[in-house]
Amino acid sequence: MVPQGESTIAPNGSTTVRPSYRRLRRRVLLGLVVLVLIAALTTGAVLFLGRDGGTGPDAAGTSARLPAVGEPAPVLASLSSDASAPDPDALAATLAPLLAAPPLAGGLSAEVVDVASGDVLLDDGADRQVTPASTAKLLTAVAALTALDPDDRLETTVVAGPAAGEVVLLGGGDPTLSTTAPSLTYPGAATVADLAAQVQAALPPGTAVSRVLVDNSLFEGPLTAEGWGREDAPSSYASPVTATAVDGARLVPGENARSGSPGTDAGRALATALGAPGAVVELGQAPDGAQTLATVRSAPVARLVEQALSQSDNLLAESLARHVALARGLPASFDGAAEAVTAAVADAGPDVSGVELYDGSGLSRLDRVTPRVLTDLVAGAADGSLEGASPVVSGLAVAGYDGTLADRGDADPATAPGTVRAKTGTLLGVHGLAGTAVTADGRLLAYALVANGTTGGGLPEEAALDAVAAALASCGCR
Repeated sequence: MVPQGESTIAPNGSTTVRPSYRRLRRRVLLGLVVLVLIAALTTGAVLFLGRDGGTGPDAAGTSARLPAVGEPAPVLASLSSDASAPDPDALAATLAPLLAAPPLAGGLSAEVVDVASGDVLLDDGADRQVTPASTAKLLTAVAALTALDPDDRLETTVVAGPAAGEVVLLGGGDPTLSTTAPSLTYPGAATVADLAAQVQAALPPGTAVSRVLVDNSLFEGPLTAEGWGREDAPSSYASPVTATAVDGARLVPGENARSGSPGTDAGRALATALGAPGAVVELGQAPDGAQTLATVRSAPVARLVEQALSQSDNLLAESLARHVALARGLPASFDGAAEAVTAAVADAGPDVSGVELYDGSGLSRLDRVTPRVLTDLVAGAADGSLEGASPVVSGLAVAGYDGTLADRGDADPATAPGTVRAKTGTLLGVHGLAGTAVTADGRLLAYALVANGTTGGGLPEEAALDAVAAALASCGCR
């Protein structure tokens, strides 16, 4: 007889271990004891918590007491209405050497406004017409938020083509349509994968897609604006403006280089997602009354405005401007968009007598605005007098944190993080900054700084403008 738990060698040479039944019995008994203890503890807890919801007296006559909880405090508290406004003379004295900095010597126009009172604290050529560069996107943003419903979404549709196996990608003016899920650039963007899945579900089983037409007819007119340089589209910051695009017309999602043919790029992306990368892709028009196969929708207009401002996205700004034109019954072209944006801003209240636009992005060197209209837009969005325009403020880049100010404006240790926000503007010889600053006393200011005719190459001008904005934030100026 082989003792329990010992091993024995089988005739074939293998080793077999026989279990110890005494040890097994001890393990079973121990497991039963643990289960009984768990059951007892659970029953006791249920009985205890069941008395008066766990707050009644226990056997010792004591009671469980929850701590008093007050009203929750806001995560972002509003600015105090008692904060002191800067004295205009003190502010002018503080800013004078900064405004006269050599990098800005070509000609700086500026205005600073106290948002709460509307008082102008600094006027240095505020009514002078200047080339705004991308600060012009503030006009497009306010126009989009007031002429469109901020909750509206832009639709991209696929309809049946003129023959079997053919589909038509019908551009709805949403350049954020993404080839990745989720988008690497536009949070909340619709995806080509979603479109393709809907198309495959709608087509008869076994249908092979052989041709993808791309219908760009929602937009009309030239693909680039008067005043754009020949090198501007395509480039790392702009592309031809078409009603159909993916990934903001980027050649590679998440990177900067843009395409010269956004529409057919979008068609190829759809063909690939449909499992037909070899399908013919070309521009065309959807047949009248064509069956809708798929529809996807962008993030809300308010979010698109924020993205266009924070990232200074030229194609997205141009697309929004064209939707303003459509909403006002004008052609969805550069001319129609410029007219529509100007009219929408005028309807919202600001004086546009010094505004001449040729596009919706500020990329045109022919655009003209005044610093005053820029501060009017920022202040109106901040104080609520421009109804529905608050995404303008939330879309401003935060110095040292995100957007086009991610690596700018946070070098001054006296400036509290997050107190400087702005829309940037940059062209050759043109540098602008328009946004808000919270002073050391907690007063909200709106400002616009636009320098034309500069020759420093960019970095010195940016640093000089950032120094002015930082001074606004760090100065009590009383």
